[in-house]
Amino acid sequence: MNTKLHAICDSKGSPLNLFVTAGQVSDYIGARALLNSFPHVDWLLGDRG
Repeated sequence: MNTKLHAICDSKGSPLNLFVTAGQVSDYIGARALLNSFPHVDWLLGDRG
C-alpha cells in the first residue's frame, strides 16, 4: 500500500495545509480537498510530481 501527500506551501516552501490520500486515488481528489484552504495570492505555482 502507498500514500500521496498533497500540500499547500508558502513562497519559502513551508507547508500551510496537508492532505493525505491512498496512492491509487486521483490527484484531483487531493486538490479538491485543499481548494477551500488556499490563501489569497497574486500568483499560484502548481506541480504534479
